[in-house]
Amino acid sequence: MQALPIVQANNVHYEVSNHHKQIYILRGLNLSIFTGEQVAIIGSSGSGKSTLLSLLAGLDVPSSGNVHIQGQAFSTLDEDGRAEVRSRSMGFVFQSFQLLPALTALENVMLPLQLKNNPQAKAIALEALKKVGLSERIRHYPKQLSGGEQQRVAIARAFATQPSILFADEPTGNLDQATGQMIIELLFAMNAEAGTTLVLVTHDMQLANRCQRQLKLQNGVLIEHGRAQEQA
Repeated sequence: MQALPIVQANNVHYEVSNHHKQIYILRGLNLSIFTGEQVAIIGSSGSGKSTLLSLLAGLDVPSSGNVHIQGQAFSTLDEDGRAEVRSRSMGFVFQSFQLLPALTALENVMLPLQLKNNPQAKAIALEALKKVGLSERIRHYPKQLSGGEQQRVAIARAFATQPSILFADEPTGNLDQATGQMIIELLFAMNAEAGTTLVLVTHDMQLANRCQRQLKLQNGVLIEHGRAQEQA
């Protein structure tokens, strides 16, 4: 018997109004992602990739249809309910890093643990920063760090809470090629160690091909459930 999906979307539509005109961003989307999978959401700009990620992560809700997380009807919860699920089950890595500028690297990683009243917040954060090679930079503020270092702090923060699902939106999008490659290697190494389900949006086919499966969007419609190309 196959396990239930950890993430499931059923007939999901998403539309917005613009000057009394309805703009359809996602249409009738169905997908299932299982525990431990690495899934890339790909497609051209404007195809709905980041919108889909936001819906799967409960940062927004569909116009119609349902999203389930670990069997729970996620999209029917209110914002407080969705925030509780995100805090309990999810980690995030964004293109723009989303570090708080007034906090040091250590404080940024500690914050989600402190919000969960974890008494080991500092020790866990120190270990997470050690894993991403930033033990010597823990007291630096984001503006004192390079883009690659900021993304490493973001990765440490994402994994520190031991999430069941990690959502990554263009995690190499603001980085040069060499730094982006280093971030890819780090992200997949830490994901493999933690056994986390990984769902990422990317334009980078090298990154997409590191995933086990690719979901291709075109004009808001899921047109492909492909396996990643075999690596040479």
